[in-house]
Amino acid sequence: MRFSFLALAAASVASRTEAFAPVFGPKAAASSFTLSVASEPATEFDLGEYIMSKQPAIIKALEESVVSPEPQTDLISESMRYSLMAGGKRIRPVLCLAACEMFGGDEEVAMPTAVALEMIHTMSLIHDDLPSMDNDDLRRGNPTNHVVYGEDIAILAGDSLLSTSFQWVAQNTPQDKVEATRILDVIARLGKSVGAKGLAGGQVMDLVCEGKGDDVTIEDLRWIHTHKTAALLEVAVASGAILGGATPEEVKLCEKFALNIGLAFQVADDILDITQSTEELGKTAGKDDAVDKTTYPKLLGLDGARAEAERLVSEAKEALESFGERATPLLALADYIIDRKN
Repeated sequence: MRFSFLALAAASVASRTEAFAPVFGPKAAASSFTLSVASEPATEFDLGEYIMSKQPAIIKALEESVVSPEPQTDLISESMRYSLMAGGKRIRPVLCLAACEMFGGDEEVAMPTAVALEMIHTMSLIHDDLPSMDNDDLRRGNPTNHVVYGEDIAILAGDSLLSTSFQWVAQNTPQDKVEATRILDVIARLGKSVGAKGLAGGQVMDLVCEGKGDDVTIEDLRWIHTHKTAALLEVAVASGAILGGATPEEVKLCEKFALNIGLAFQVADDILDITQSTEELGKTAGKDDAVDKTTYPKLLGLDGARAEAERLVSEAKEALESFGERATPLLALADYIIDRKN
């Protein structure tokens, strides 16, 4: 059955403006980040305030990206918008903007890529939730796209978000501020992040390994999530750095940082799946165990998984040491990734 997007508009608008309140409002102390540079006194960085400051511009740009150009495209645009504007933490866009700023760039330069990253991420969620994949009826506390619009429209909405993501970067990145070769580099990286050695390849291996039990090794698991989860986070940081003017050597350090936080993100997800409720997560809890999916807690134990997340974040931070205080937002985001509750 299909329902109109308008029937859920009020809830969607509320979630856009309140998405971070449970995370960054009452828990301000947990969102603060203490930075100590050499012999200088430590300074407090409010991650919640930083992320909230980015939300209006990100939301405005996302809304502009899914406006229906003509009546014939109203339905697919509505379906795209339903998932793209359903809330969430917008971690990938924020990572892109923060990395760009670290090298002297600004929001105008990085925002088209930030939008593209959220489009690709949203596509992956729409497709992950399909009956043929994870078969989930709940995402961010709302019915999943295929439940609202039908499986056929949901697939096409995901496809359209993916193709539009590349178009958005090419058309909207200001070429008077960014060299064409850098824009092309970003588009190529985005493409790779969802291909056979990216999200799609990682998802295939994840499906293949379901129900394999002890046959799946920690190396298999790391390969899956290096490509399924970390690849898009890696391209978020690397693209921001490229657009901001980073050198190839600096981009490599950013990639190392992002790869590690990407894996830490997945470890944290696996932990949350078995420690949080459906209401706390905004999606069905316990799904991994229900389909006998191999996870970090299953292979390493809960304490071992937590230790692995801490190790990955520590290695991520080391990669950015040479950037000093400029890296503060990215370092704070690394801490948030393993401290989050949903």
